[in-house]
Amino acid sequence: MDMSQNNVISIYNSIFRIGTVFSVDGRVVRILVDRDKNSSHIVYQGQLIKNVAVGSYVKILKGFETIIGKVESEYIEYNRVDTGQYSSQEETINRYLIVKLIGHVDANSYKKGLTELPLIANECLLLTNEEFEMIHSFGSENDVYIKIGSIASDPLVPISIGVNKLFASHIGIFGNTGSGKSYTLAKIYRQLFEKYRSNKQFKTNARFLFYDFNGEYSNKNAIVADKKVFDLSTSTTEGKDRIPLSDDDMLDENLLCIFANATEKTQRPFIVRCIRLYRTIDGDVDKFRKYLRHQIIDILQMSDKVRGDLLIDYVEEILPQNVKNGIDEGLRKDFSFHSSGQCYYTRNDGSFVNFQERPQCINNLQIYRQVDKFVFSDNFIRNFICIMYMRLIYDVLGNRAMNEHIAPAINKLKSNEKSIEKVFDFSARINSFWDDSNIVVINLCNVNTDMKKLIPLLLTNKLYNEYKKRRDGNSYLNIIVDEAHNILSYQSTRESESWKDYRLEVFEEIIKEGRKFGVFMTIASQRPSDISSTIISQLHNYFIHRLMNEKDIQQVNNTISYLDKVSVESLPILSTGVCVLAGQLAEMPVVVHIDRIEDKYKPHNETIDLVKAWNEN
Repeated sequence: MDMSQNNVISIYNSIFRIGTVFSVDGRVVRILVDRDKNSSHIVYQGQLIKNVAVGSYVKILKGFETIIGKVESEYIEYNRVDTGQYSSQEETINRYLIVKLIGHVDANSYKKGLTELPLIANECLLLTNEEFEMIHSFGSENDVYIKIGSIASDPLVPISIGVNKLFASHIGIFGNTGSGKSYTLAKIYRQLFEKYRSNKQFKTNARFLFYDFNGEYSNKNAIVADKKVFDLSTSTTEGKDRIPLSDDDMLDENLLCIFANATEKTQRPFIVRCIRLYRTIDGDVDKFRKYLRHQIIDILQMSDKVRGDLLIDYVEEILPQNVKNGIDEGLRKDFSFHSSGQCYYTRNDGSFVNFQERPQCINNLQIYRQVDKFVFSDNFIRNFICIMYMRLIYDVLGNRAMNEHIAPAINKLKSNEKSIEKVFDFSARINSFWDDSNIVVINLCNVNTDMKKLIPLLLTNKLYNEYKKRRDGNSYLNIIVDEAHNILSYQSTRESESWKDYRLEVFEEIIKEGRKFGVFMTIASQRPSDISSTIISQLHNYFIHRLMNEKDIQQVNNTISYLDKVSVESLPILSTGVCVLAGQLAEMPVVVHIDRIEDKYKPHNETIDLVKAWNEN
C-alpha cells in the first residue's frame, strides 16, 4: 500500500469515525462517541452525509472484519473526574450509543448474522452511501429495479426495489386510515406497470386482479389507464357491469353451501345430491322435462294430501306461470283431492276420474302440459334452484328428506338470486373476463355486504384452481386486496363458522402454497389485528405505515419476524407517506418516504378539504 492510499484511508477514518467500543454485552455494544461528532451532518467529497443518530447504521472494525450494527438508543454521562484544570461543560459530558449487532460484511457483500464480536476500543464508523446501498440491496444482481421513494431521514438516498424480489412474493401493506397505505399500494404498482407497459411478454404472462372495496382504483386513470374495470352493483343493473362465469365455476360444493347458508349434517348432503343431478341433466331441457313429468304422475297418485300438496307447490315453483289474458290462472284448476277416497281426481265429461286407477289421465292436466313450456334460463342460480326443487321432490317421495330441514337452504339461495344475477353473467364468454387487458379492477363499492365477501371468494377460488392446473412456469397472477379486513377477518359475527373457515382456508392456501403455481397476493389493511395471523405471518414483504392501536402494533410485532425494536417503536409516530419497509427483500428494516404519484394517476381517496368545501368565495 503506497503513501497516497494511506492518506486517503486516514482522511476517510478521521471524517467517518464516530468513536470507539466502550463495552460489549453479547449483541449489544456501547459506543463512546468522539466529542467532535455531535453535528447533524458531515460533508465528504461534495456529498452531504447524515451523522449518527437513533436508527442509523454503523460499522465496527475489528482487524479485517467489518461488523454492522444499528443504533437503538443513546444517552449521556457526566465525567466527574477532577483533573485540576479548567474545562467547559461540554468536555465533562460523554455521549454513548447503544448499538445492536445485526450482521457483517463478507467479500464486499452484506451477510446477516455474526461470525465475531467486537473488542473494547475497536473503532466505530459511519457507513458511506456505497456501503449503505450494499446493505440495503433490495434485489439480486440481475434484477430490474423500480424507484419507490427515499430514506425518510435522508432524502438524498433513493430506494429502488428489485421487481423479482418484491412482486414474486406476498406483500402486506398496513397503516391507519390517512397514513398513506393506499397511496403506497398504488405507487409500487404504478411504477411496475410503467416499467413494463410496452413489454408484450408482460401483457401475455402476467395478470393483476384488484379488489377495490371503496372505489379508489376504479377511476379511468387511477394507477394506470389501460385497465379493465368491472363496476358492480347489487342495487341496480343500469349501466353496471357483470362478471362472466360458467356453470362449472359455480358447481362447487363449498360455494353453493355458502350461498345457501347450508347446515353441515342435513343441507350439505342435499346440495351434494343436487350437484350430481345437475351434472346428470347437464343442461338437457328434454331430460329435465321427462323427469318432471314422471314426478307429476307419482305425486298425483299419492294418498297423502299434505305431502302431495307440498310437492305440487314445488312443481309450481319450477314451472312458468299459466298466464291467460294477463291473469295467472294457476296449475290446479282441473284437479283436486278427494278426502273420502284419499286420492287426487278430476272430472271428465261429468265422470269421476281417480288418478290412482287411471294415471294416463294425468297427461291431459294443465300442470302436465305446462312442462312443455319449461326452459332453462341464462341465470345459473335460477336453474340450480329448479334442480333443488326436483331433487327435493325425489327425496320426499323416497322418504329421504323432510321439507322443514331442506326448504330453508332453498329459500336462502332464492333470496341471494337477485344479487347474484346482478353481478354475474352466466351467458357471456368466459374468456371475456380479461379481454385485451392484463389488469382488472373489481369495484365493490356499490355491492351489499354479503356479496362483498362472496365475490372475491368465488373469483379467487376459480382463478387459483385454474393456475394450479396450468402450472407452466411462466404464468403469473397477483391478487391485490385493499381494505383486506373485509374478507380476511376471523372475527366476523355475520356468518357461520363453516363459511368463515372456508373463506380463510382459500386465502390461506394461496398464501402458503400459491408461489408454486405463480399466484401471489398483496393485502392492504388498516386493522392487521383483524386479519388471520396465519396470513400475516406468511407474507414475505411488508410496508408498514402509522399504526396507533396497541393491538395492531402487537399483532405486527408478534407475527413479523423482520422488525426490530426501533422500527416497532416508531410505528405510532410515522408521518403520512412514510413507512417501514421490511421483509425478505430488505436485509434490515428501513424507514422509507414514498414518492408522489402524478395527480391524474392517484387513487381516489383524498380526505375532504372542509374549508374549501364550505368557503362561499
